[in-house]
Amino acid sequence: MSVVKVIEVLAQSEKGWEDAVRQALEEASKSVKNIKHIYVKNLQAVVEDNRITVYRANVKISFLVS
Repeated sequence: MSVVKVIEVLAQSEKGWEDAVRQALEEASKSVKNIKHIYVKNLQAVVEDNRITVYRANVKISFLVS
């Protein structure tokens, strides 16, 4: 029997949403093992002078509990 746990992580990047998601996964993997899935729940952006300056991603990360 497998048990899966889900955590929610927020990350941001100045490069883009894909980079924000990648950073969320990279940081989570420093302390969480057996990551199997990542679900992008929400995307946001900070706008200054009509330009996007920060991209934000709210993700859910699923991993096996051993």
